[in-house]
Amino acid sequence: MKIALLQYPIEWANPQANIGLLDERLRAIAGRADMAVVPEMFSTGFCTDRPGLADEWGSGEASRALQHMADSYNIAIVGSMMATEHGKLYNRGFMFRPNDTPLHYDKHHLYKSGGEADFFTPGNQRAVWEFRGVKIRLAVCYDLRFPVWLRQDKHDMYDILICVACWPSIRIQYWDALLPARGAENHCYAIGVNMVGTDGMQLDYNGHSAAYDTWLKDVAGFEDYEEGTRIVELSIEKLRHFREVLPQWQEADEYKLAY
Repeated sequence: MKIALLQYPIEWANPQANIGLLDERLRAIAGRADMAVVPEMFSTGFCTDRPGLADEWGSGEASRALQHMADSYNIAIVGSMMATEHGKLYNRGFMFRPNDTPLHYDKHHLYKSGGEADFFTPGNQRAVWEFRGVKIRLAVCYDLRFPVWLRQDKHDMYDILICVACWPSIRIQYWDALLPARGAENHCYAIGVNMVGTDGMQLDYNGHSAAYDTWLKDVAGFEDYEEGTRIVELSIEKLRHFREVLPQWQEADEYKLAY
């Protein structure tokens, strides 16, 4: 599967501009990738205290635009956005698929220090999605710090862990450590996409988006603060062979998650 990692700045609190920027970036890679991954809260930036900017899930401007882009460029789009549904506000992870209904995952671990817990409703569903024969697990930023939440279920394995984020440079050392750790302990590919630039709260972001293969090698290779797109090809056959050679998943502890 070919996956495009899109690392770029987000216009603070400007959904229309961000939708247009994403469309330009996807148009540039049309036909070259199966899936594109964009940063957390792609349409607004991490402005958690502006519920009026939330997109009405399924019918709002961002939802309609994402579906149109997925259909037009024949590509699945993975990311998150501020969304509202049935009167509740979510940091909603999504996968918009070409000519199909969108899938969503609501961020479970809300970043209290960033104001999320004051406005957003946490999700309680751990979803594994399948696209073109590949099983995907989505995490949104702060989720990455909680290994039990992301732990593989050996009865329902996933192939790729994708984390979308607005992770500031002051704490980037944790991102650099946690993303490959989650890939190693879950015996899967791990992809993380972060933004770059400065947001409306004057927080600095230096990116460090990455795609780790089965040997924990970063095959995306973004530079510090680089704005750009990397397309990586991940072999599911290679991953399955790796799991056969080192079947640690078979010895995984059984557990039950309580929340």
